[in-house]
Order: sequence, then structure tokens, then C-alpha cells
Amino acid sequence: MINDRKFRERSPQGGAMSLRRNGSGDAGPEHPSRRAVLATMSALPVLAATTPAAGAARTPSAAAAAVIVDPSATRQTIRGFGGMNHPLWIGDLTGAQRDTAFGNGDGQLGLSMLRIFVSEDRTNWSREVATAKRAAELGATVFASPWNPPAQMVETFVHGQQTNAKRLRYSMYGAYAQHLNDFVAFMRSNGVDLYAISVQNEPDYAHDWTWWTPSEMTRFLRENAGSISTRVIAPESFQYVKSFSDPILNDSAALANMDILGAHLYGTPFQNFPYPLFKQKGAGKELWMTEVYYPNSSDSADLWPQALDVGEHIHRALVDAEFQAYVWWYIRRSYGPMREDGRISKRGASLAHFSKFVRPGHVRIAITANPQQNVYLSAYRGSGSRVVIVAVNKGTSQVGQQFALQNTASSGVSSWVTDASRNLASQSRITVTNGSFTGQLPAQSLTTFVTG
Repeated sequence: MINDRKFRERSPQGGAMSLRRNGSGDAGPEHPSRRAVLATMSALPVLAATTPAAGAARTPSAAAAAVIVDPSATRQTIRGFGGMNHPLWIGDLTGAQRDTAFGNGDGQLGLSMLRIFVSEDRTNWSREVATAKRAAELGATVFASPWNPPAQMVETFVHGQQTNAKRLRYSMYGAYAQHLNDFVAFMRSNGVDLYAISVQNEPDYAHDWTWWTPSEMTRFLRENAGSISTRVIAPESFQYVKSFSDPILNDSAALANMDILGAHLYGTPFQNFPYPLFKQKGAGKELWMTEVYYPNSSDSADLWPQALDVGEHIHRALVDAEFQAYVWWYIRRSYGPMREDGRISKRGASLAHFSKFVRPGHVRIAITANPQQNVYLSAYRGSGSRVVIVAVNKGTSQVGQQFALQNTASSGVSSWVTDASRNLASQSRITVTNGSFTGQLPAQSLTTFVTG
């Protein structure tokens, strides 16, 4: 095993908590902000699935009342599902791993988005090209996030107990916008048209990178972001802190120069997922979840039913928060969708129940989100009469769920299931009778149904 550099885990207030050695790849830091936040999440009641006592009976329940699936009842348009590649910190994906991540054939994840790193040192920029180019060739949307401006643009200041905190010099805002433009131009010259670029990764949790206040971010957007030659993402708050993005939404000039409201969901409780102010003022803007891992970074991604939590988390992000994109942290990691050996993990299979079937341009449609205890449903309309339904059953018994398809003609439904013993296993085709079908949801499983 290649050892990563040790890093100090931080609490949400920035205090040191513990040391941990992580995974494999090139020596370099993990993203430290998540670990303490996620360590506290065991206290949240929304996370844990009930595990039966050894030998407990698992009696299938009767089929629940039918839920209506109406493709005309539209919600948000889906941009896609993806992950982060960070060659400078953990090494690049191999050619085979790129195809596994962004291809959509058998044994592939079907990711349709790639997030890359904007180094403050432009001599590192070339390291981003190979994977980004291949992902783009396979149809993925590529976007980028910076952690720091170039050193000459930065000054230090006192931030709470941190005496050497970093921030962008106010006199360098224009130069920083040009730095981001230069990265966009560099990637374009190497065959990758970035869909968007972020102003700053986690400006509100920047113990190891560059801090921004909400007023600084709003000022930059208002006065400088208009010169950036691609779409602009802001603010990428580490915990979807609304008080950081509220000032942007309330400043018409800043909002005009922000194309995508980006957020991370580390430790964010489900009840904080909705954002009424964005629904009120964000017309014409996209809403992306640009980074997370879930439920932690300490366990193997192959533990089940822990990996089933990923399915519920994606469901909540799409249904409760109405995000249009869901982007994991490292694509290849012991806790990620792809293991270090390049194979898809259980967490990856959970993600793939969405990413392989809910493709860019699909539109989420109305369906009863929680029709029975421990069952979570979301549905999506594709081209023609294609409808995709993703069902998460966190309960310890198999259940039947009836679906009534409206305003669509379909004679049958294909399905795939992941549970303790199977990964994206194809099931027998289900016949649609008078517009309805019943799907069986095994205990602690994800099932994706596709009409057509």
C-alpha cells in the first residue's frame, strides 16, 4: 500500500481532533473538512437503517397502494452524476479507470460529470488534461474548482484562532478572474471546453485553503465574475450554509453573474436540504451538489447495508433539495464509487442506479416520495416514453410496490437490483397491465425500473 501523508482532522470549528492515515495513491492530503462533520452525523436520526437481530424472520409485506407516475408533472432537469479527479493529490485515473467511470456499458459507472482541480500553480494544469479529455469524449460535463489563488495574490490575516489564515487581496480580484479565465483557455486549447468554473472550493471552511466572507464572494461576483469566459459556480459552501448564499441571491448584480449555485452536503441534515429563497429568486440558474462523500470516509465502500445510505442520500438530494447534479468526492478511493483496484464498489453500485439510467437531460417527475415506511421513490422522464423509477428499500423485509403509469404507453419494464449479494443485477422483465405494474423491492436494496 502506498501511504498518504498524515493529515490532522478538523472539527467544524477548525480545532484539531485526530490523526488518520488514508488509502493509497500519490502522497498528498485528503480533503480534511469532512471527517469531523460526518463523525457527528451518527447522532442524526435520518441516517441509520434498522438491522434485525440474528435469525429474525423477514416476512414480505403485501403490495402497497399504487403510486401514480405522471411524466407531465415535471420538476427539475437533471444535469448528471459525477465525481472528482485530483491527480496532484492521489494520482490520476488510469485509462481503464476512466472508461469504467465515464462509460455506460456493462461493468461501468455511467458518470456524466467530472470535477477537476484548478491549481494555483499553472505548471500543474497539464495533469488535469488526460482524464478530462477522455471524460469529455464519453459525453461528460467537465467543470473545475480552485482551492487557492496564486501565492502573489494572497495575504494572511487572523481568522478566529487561526493566525495565518489566507484570503485573496482585494486589489487582486481582477487578476484572479483572469487566472480563472487562463485555466479555462488552457483546458480549451487541450480539447476540453469547461462547462463551468467555481470561484472557490468551500470558502466557509478554509483552514487549509483560502477564506472568503459572503460579502467578499458577493462583491467578486458583482464586480469581476462577468469577465469569466464560462459559466460561474458559487459559493460551494461546505455544508450548504444558506447564510453564505443568501446575499448572492439578494444582490441582483451578483446573481446575474452567477450561473450555478453550488453546494456541498457534509453533515447537512435532510431537513436543511430545501432552499426556499433559491426557488424564489433562482429562476434561470442551475442548482448543483458539487461535492460529498457519504456516510463517511473511514469505512470500506463495500460494506452493506451502509452503502445503501448512498441511495437514500442521492434520493434526498434530488427530491428534497431538487439538485440537478450530484457529484462525489474522489472517484477512486477506498470509500468511493471505485475501489483502488479500479472495480466498482457497493457505494458505486448505489450511485450507478441513478447515473447509468437517469441521464443528462432527463427530467424529474412527480411521484410519492415515501409511499411506505423505509421506501423512497423518485422518477424521471427521458426521451420518448422512457420513464425511470429508482426505489430505495431500507427496510429489512421485501415489499411490493404498485406503480400506475399515466400519459405514457409501455408494455413492459426492465429492472436492475443491488442488495447484499447482488450489484446491478438484471431482473426478469415485468409486464405492464392496464398501465400498471408491481415491482418487488428486496430487503435493504436499490431497484431501478425502466419502461419501454
